[in-house]
Amino acid sequence: MVNEFVNLVHRHARRYGEREALRYRDYVSGEWTSLSWVEFKRKIELEAAAMLLCGVQEHGKIAIFTNNCPEVLITHFAAFHNRAVPVPIYATSSRDEAAYIVNDSESTILFVGEQRQYDIARQILGECPKLKLIVTLNPNVVREADDAESITWEQWLEKGEKADEKVRVELLKRQMAGDPSDLMYLIYTSGTTGVPKGVMLSHSNMCAAMDNHIRRMPFLDDRTDVSLSFLPFSHVFELGWTMVCLTKGIRVAINTDPKDIQRAVKEIKPNYMCSVPRFWEKVYTAIMDNVSTAAPVVKMLIKRAIAVGKSRNLKYVRLGKKVPVLLEKEYEYYEKKVYSKLRRAIGVDNSKMFPTAGAMLSDNITEVLRAVGIDITIGYGLSETNASVSFYPLIGWELGTVGQPIPDVEVKIGENNEILVKGPTVMQGYYNKPEETARVLEPDGWFHTGDCGEITATGQLVLTERLKDMFKTSNGKYIAPQVLETMLGQDKYIEQVAVIGDGKKYVTALIVPAFEELKAFADKKKIEWRGNEDLVNNKEVRDMIEKRINGYQSDLAEYEQIKRFVLLPRAFTMESGELTNTLKIRRAVINKRYAVVIDAMYANDFRKK
Repeated sequence: MVNEFVNLVHRHARRYGEREALRYRDYVSGEWTSLSWVEFKRKIELEAAAMLLCGVQEHGKIAIFTNNCPEVLITHFAAFHNRAVPVPIYATSSRDEAAYIVNDSESTILFVGEQRQYDIARQILGECPKLKLIVTLNPNVVREADDAESITWEQWLEKGEKADEKVRVELLKRQMAGDPSDLMYLIYTSGTTGVPKGVMLSHSNMCAAMDNHIRRMPFLDDRTDVSLSFLPFSHVFELGWTMVCLTKGIRVAINTDPKDIQRAVKEIKPNYMCSVPRFWEKVYTAIMDNVSTAAPVVKMLIKRAIAVGKSRNLKYVRLGKKVPVLLEKEYEYYEKKVYSKLRRAIGVDNSKMFPTAGAMLSDNITEVLRAVGIDITIGYGLSETNASVSFYPLIGWELGTVGQPIPDVEVKIGENNEILVKGPTVMQGYYNKPEETARVLEPDGWFHTGDCGEITATGQLVLTERLKDMFKTSNGKYIAPQVLETMLGQDKYIEQVAVIGDGKKYVTALIVPAFEELKAFADKKKIEWRGNEDLVNNKEVRDMIEKRINGYQSDLAEYEQIKRFVLLPRAFTMESGELTNTLKIRRAVINKRYAVVIDAMYANDFRKK
């Protein structure tokens, strides 16, 4: 039996020929260039042969440590041809994380992207006994003079060109021996606590995910659609969505530098793009800034346009109802005058669906974006469920939810309101961790997500909080910190929030301001400052932030409200260990690192500056 993803690119090469499969920036010129389905297939075959010649065994592991680039997908499919297993590593992973994953997975080859990943690979080589070879993907990487363990991507493919008939026969033999239960991916969770865990996803898991998603999205069009990859391929969300696109024959444009995403969006004008809520929070802030600074007449026009968009898209289109004639005509007017211009300014002129997950997004932001024709589609999933558990249906989606469970996936609410999931997309378990697996995966197949939620009367899932993130104040009140963090995250002056209060008398917060916005505010108010320290310690700045915080939480119960806060002069980062590779805050690290600052907020002599 040949697994589905072994034949996928070959089948599309026959169907689409020289048509574009992947689009990416050339390493030298920086210009967008294309890879056809035929060339995609050819490079997969060359690399598959190189893997076999370099000793990759059936079920063997190869690790990929890089930013997004076409070589990642080529390497994935070449591994499938060998009945081998790709192990993605976040490009932002630390030296210790990379070494742990390479060792735990027993990877024999490590593919690296840019200079940082190459330098780390060289450092850990002696610590990883199974690792035999490093392949550098980016031609701009400067190799060390004494490096005898690495080769370039071009040299790697040249090995495949030397393959003889014996190699091709062995590859065919491996492919024919494939089984749906074979391990397809080993995805290491970034984890907010403890060491990364290798999530084992089989070929049958991925096939089920493809079928379930495509059934829910009849609008996917292989003739015209293009998807822009923004999140890393090491993130199961982006990886799963990209596989949906490749399965359907949809073009995938690969953004290689996360910092370049705004330019890439405007150049590609994608129909689809996976993203985390922070991206759309910034879009929303930009829209609201334009409204606040516009001339009075323009401001009235935009506000009316948003109101009309909400009425049309949320009251009628969302529910599959016929839009009243006058409302539709007014909407068409604002489509020409407002909505299309807003979307064009962002680069989403051709919006069809923008999957969004990884954290909460406020209902207010979703309403505004949907109103102007940006089809934000909220969803929920984990690495352990092969991405999606649920997402907005086309008709009947509800604000405040993460949509309906995908076909063939069951969801129920267990003890402590924990969300439990069962179905063909749920992982086989954690690699080399039977005890960890047994803790979350019941013998009858129910997976414990660690997330809290509820199911609405219409069968849609509401995500309330991470079970392990919830805390109780000393007064016995339970607090869901992510709700507060999401609420404040939509403010243009706030970049990051860590809500504190476990075992404390009341709720407090560590806040990282959006410094560019804060600098503009200070300049406008003629506040003197030389650096971030001056800004966060300025009383007028603090008073402004406090007023905005109080405005957001005015409807919350007294015990839920943030009573005190500290503005921090620097951001939480992955490099410092305060954020995971998926940008979730590591609460234990933050609580420890800022213990003195936190204690001061609860001290009797604490005074707001």
